[in-house]
Amino acid sequence: MPNPQLDIRIGTLVNGGPNTANYIRQILPHGFESFTITFWQTLGGADLKKLAAEVREALAGSDAVISAVEIFGNPLEGEAKDIETLRGWEALIDHAHLFGTDIVAGFTGRVRGKPLPDSLPRFKEVFGPLAQRAADKGLRIAFENCPMGGNWKTGDWNIAHNPAAWELMFDAVPMDNLGLEWEPCHQMCELIDPMPQLRTWIKRMFHLHGKCATIRWDVIREYGIGGPVQFAYHRTPGFGDLDWTNVISAARLGGFKGALDIEGWHDPVYRGELEMTGQVYGLNYLKRCRGGAFVANPT
Repeated sequence: MPNPQLDIRIGTLVNGGPNTANYIRQILPHGFESFTITFWQTLGGADLKKLAAEVREALAGSDAVISAVEIFGNPLEGEAKDIETLRGWEALIDHAHLFGTDIVAGFTGRVRGKPLPDSLPRFKEVFGPLAQRAADKGLRIAFENCPMGGNWKTGDWNIAHNPAAWELMFDAVPMDNLGLEWEPCHQMCELIDPMPQLRTWIKRMFHLHGKCATIRWDVIREYGIGGPVQFAYHRTPGFGDLDWTNVISAARLGGFKGALDIEGWHDPVYRGELEMTGQVYGLNYLKRCRGGAFVANPT
């Protein structure tokens, strides 16, 4: 019978490139149920048709899926890398079906150095057509909520990091296939309680990133958030402050079905040679938070 636990899959992010399929093949036995294929600023010359075929072969015989394809850059500006990011968005939308996913994700981009609302006209100009292009193919677009060092007054990468910005974005481009790739870590590092936000915005959350945070309140009380001592650390789920049982329960109650994919390579302890140790621990922790192994009811 179908496993309803897989209504929310637990997976991880994998860098897009020539080693993608080989990497997936090596870590698949650990029990990852989904994979996000991610690119930074450009597709790096990747042949998406070839890459999709290699990935499908790597997943053959398993129940794992590609949950999303994504590119992180600034598609709103006009420098060479920005234009490549925009071309990457277009290409991923055109090829997402080959990976078996209906989600293309990334940053919104931003008009550099300007207050956040100044980016809205350009956001509408770029993502209006991209959203329609995606809708025509039955796809959804999900914006990751990382501030990338920006704030309401200025920034270089992304406007989708604040609920007030989400209101402006979805008003500027009022299409139902635009939503969020939400990660509580970024809210925690802004000293925002992620749980009320999760409950309020769950219908707009198409994809979840599994990244937690440790907030050092002792440092905040002594130095504040602008002092010389780091007050917050990104963590792999299971090592940070958040109880992910609450996250998954709220997601279920809100009707979310999709993937919760671990974003690794940020934990200050489980990194380097301990990267996969931390990720597999996070995988198993999140599966426990999901309720453990599925047990069928008696008939």
